[in-house]
Amino acid sequence: MQHRAGRLSGEIQKEIADIIAREVKDPRLSFVTVVNVVADTDLSSAKIYVSLIDPQTKEDVIAALNSAKGFIRSNLAKRLKVRTTPELHFYIDDTISYAIQMSKIIDRQIKEDELAAQNRPQT
Repeated sequence: MQHRAGRLSGEIQKEIADIIAREVKDPRLSFVTVVNVVADTDLSSAKIYVSLIDPQTKEDVIAALNSAKGFIRSNLAKRLKVRTTPELHFYIDDTISYAIQMSKIIDRQIKEDELAAQNRPQT
């Protein structure tokens, strides 16, 4: 059963990404990417992880996704060949923004180290 949930998670991710991109007309969702979907083994619910370009809009995006949840689920039910469509729960995935932040810190530290090396007296 767990293998089926894994396959269905991939299908749900693809379909929800398409529904959000093509059918949901809310402008708050224009730059949302579906990163991962984790379906329960009994397929009663699914956790949908989304990524944002602008992390300042987290609350607006979650509100928009929760507002469109019924529309997304009904469209998902039309596309999937399953007896019951899982209940959808949306979460923000901060991994990408955290990675960008860490990359900036590393770049800044490298520049500081290079500058310190240039200012060090040669022996």
